[in-house]
Amino acid sequence: MVISFLGAESLKVQFGDIVIAYNPISKNSKLKSTTFGSDIVMTSLDHNDMNGVENASRGDRAPFVISGPGEYEVKGVYVKGYPSESKYGGEVRLNTIYTISLEGMNLCFLGALSNDQLPHDILEDLEEVDILFTPIGGDGVLTPAEAYKIAVQIESRIIIPIHHGSLGADNALKTFIKEGGGDSPQTLDKLTIKKKDLEGKEGEIIVLNPIAS
Repeated sequence: MVISFLGAESLKVQFGDIVIAYNPISKNSKLKSTTFGSDIVMTSLDHNDMNGVENASRGDRAPFVISGPGEYEVKGVYVKGYPSESKYGGEVRLNTIYTISLEGMNLCFLGALSNDQLPHDILEDLEEVDILFTPIGGDGVLTPAEAYKIAVQIESRIIIPIHHGSLGADNALKTFIKEGGGDSPQTLDKLTIKKKDLEGKEGEIIVLNPIAS
């Protein structure tokens, strides 16, 4: 599996011939967007910074779009979406938390989550998360401290911060790393990972540089 961070909350996950996009940036956003072909698109929040389905299509590759809570199965990929809240953009709106299982690894994407008190039933379902993507930028989403609190509750093996840099508060990434113990995390252009690579990892923060794709 190869995970690339495209800025804001936009991620591309590729395994075999399948490409999954999380929260692609819309062409109507003020943020820089990237166009690429995908098979599945998951959007957590109906906002131009995160709902750019058109930018996750290229040529004949038209993705299956998931934009809310529920259970889905597409091309052998099982997706579950959980309702939550986001205050990004200045008003309380529906945010969807997504979980998927790929190549024996469980991924959880918190999207633009702003509430650091997840319902008990959702937390129970988020057990055995291998890779967690969490917003850390504050200003309508989790602050660095709140994000780390959630990450500890979920007990994920790897934590990848999103929603920082071009979004959110200054120094959010530095503060989040400090919350995690202050150790210098791995900083990568992309994460290439297999199930066996997770052995012995507990709450390891990995920072992905935003790249063009």
